[in-house]
Amino acid sequence: MRPFLSVIIAAALATTAPVVSAQTAPVAYEAALASPIRTTEDRGRDTARHAADTLAFAEVKPGQKIGDMIIGGGYFTRLFAAAVGPDGHVTAWQPAEFIGFQASYGEALAAAAALDNADAISSPIGAPEWPEGLDLIFTAQNYHDLHLKPFATDTAAKVNAAAYRALKPGGLYVVIDHDAATGAGPDAPDSLHRIDVDQVKREVEAAGFVLDGSSDLLARADDPRTANVFDPSIRGKTSQFMLRFRKPG
Repeated sequence: MRPFLSVIIAAALATTAPVVSAQTAPVAYEAALASPIRTTEDRGRDTARHAADTLAFAEVKPGQKIGDMIIGGGYFTRLFAAAVGPDGHVTAWQPAEFIGFQASYGEALAAAAALDNADAISSPIGAPEWPEGLDLIFTAQNYHDLHLKPFATDTAAKVNAAAYRALKPGGLYVVIDHDAATGAGPDAPDSLHRIDVDQVKREVEAAGFVLDGSSDLLARADDPRTANVFDPSIRGKTSQFMLRFRKPG
């Protein structure tokens, strides 16, 4: 990009939304964290999940349209709904296969649908039906699930392509997941529920995205990154990577 054009774009962005850093995140998102739509259990997880700083990393702002990808119990769905406010909107997606596997995933999706500024969708895991024009698609601790053995080998490629189509130009795709040791190989997602960060970068960039940022906020030096994430010795204490990709435009 030519230097003068970069300056113009940066200036335009600065006039439309404040820059939120890790230092200002707790203040900027204080109201969202305290929102009554969030549960007591949500608040109990905020410290471990670095909730405010994660919102800042994903550049979440009031009025945005966000896709929450594979919502699990809906922790981030509720957090996003509180952060984007009444002028924003959250689309919560739970793969149909997950709901078939565990009833609580369907209950979480129904709870998301009950939020004033959210809707809920369920479809086969390789075919998310997101609306177009989203500002952000976000997934935490679930990207590796796209590589579980019951699913087709091209599932991740299909989901990444769908994310690219759904995001507006300049939109963000944020992936947080359990880190696998470097060179762990393609079997790690199924056997360990982890994934090599370099594998994620390759796959997402192949869909057309550009790596826009990363963070070691959730990294843990005491995790050897070789144990299954459900192993009692490491559960809830895994090292995780944070990647932010941008759709060019």
